[in-house]
Amino acid sequence: MPFLSAARLRINLGALKSNIDTARSRLGPGPLICLPVKADAYGHGMIPVARAALEAGVQWLAVSEPSEGAALREAGIKAPILLLYQSLPLDLDEIIALDLVPLVHDREFIEECRGAAERAGKQLTVHLKVDTGMGRFGCRPEEAAPLAGLIASSPRLRLGGLATHFSAADSPEADDLAYTQEQIRRFKEAASAVKAAGINPGLLHGANSGALCFHQDSYFDMVRPGLFLYGYSPSPSLAAEPLMALTSKVVSIKKVLQGEAVSYGRTWIASQDTCIGIIPLGYADGFSRSLSGRHRVSIRGRTYPLVGRICMAHCMIDLGPSPEVQRWDEVTIFGNGHGSAADLADLLGTIPYEITCTIHPRVPREYYPC
Repeated sequence: MPFLSAARLRINLGALKSNIDTARSRLGPGPLICLPVKADAYGHGMIPVARAALEAGVQWLAVSEPSEGAALREAGIKAPILLLYQSLPLDLDEIIALDLVPLVHDREFIEECRGAAERAGKQLTVHLKVDTGMGRFGCRPEEAAPLAGLIASSPRLRLGGLATHFSAADSPEADDLAYTQEQIRRFKEAASAVKAAGINPGLLHGANSGALCFHQDSYFDMVRPGLFLYGYSPSPSLAAEPLMALTSKVVSIKKVLQGEAVSYGRTWIASQDTCIGIIPLGYADGFSRSLSGRHRVSIRGRTYPLVGRICMAHCMIDLGPSPEVQRWDEVTIFGNGHGSAADLADLLGTIPYEITCTIHPRVPREYYPC
């Protein structure tokens, strides 16, 4: 019999479907939707999220590592899977066997892909990545046509798509809007050059969540909105519903007298006689120590402040001198109508992705509706 855990993540797959429907209404019937499920679907659980997304009309999935693609295939998922990051040559045999689609962006790796496909006696579909201003992976726009020609001249390779990535598409600032428009222009220019060389570029795709909200001319043949589909919209004009709620329980309530300290470093000292609730959730679970004394949790519809430093496996809250809270009551850290990962991200000066991705796998995930 498995042990139970007080802390848990509740993942609302109905919200995922709703967000997909909202994205589809913005996109219209044309562009395909590719859901990034890398990093365990940003902490939400890759397999359940992938299955729910495909059932809701998503056509492609994207991962960062071949091992993630392997896990999806082992789960019986047959949808096209895009590898977003640079793969290693040693992984190409498995990539071909699993029918994954790697991104390529230079002559050397295209040759590696060609050799692996020839050894396997199979055709390998690749997408060519164009760097239009992200400054990370990708060929320069003027290199796209020659590299597409190299792929097209290899009998065992197939050019399935042309991709780019926008660095500031989530910003409504004038400079960032202009920068993204320039990225879109460069991408169109690269695609036109490939077509002018007599080569079919395949699926054109670049739009992330920011582009979904602010740049309708970036939709092309496929979009890759991660943040939006997980419930965090860059724009208030296009709402999304967060999937994730983090909860735990009050496992102990104890009295603390005025002048007594709570937790490491004596950073919080009671200003009056009060009661402290102890919650089994700490930085080892992904609940950042930097939130010590900066966040409030919800119990029975009321909020209570964190006090003292967050520990490896516990945190403490001030319940007041005459608490209504009882031992074993459920505590909502975020979600369920009490804020979201975005609110914790604002407190920490980071992004919701970092909050959801760092919830440790030891915190059980529960999914509804099943």
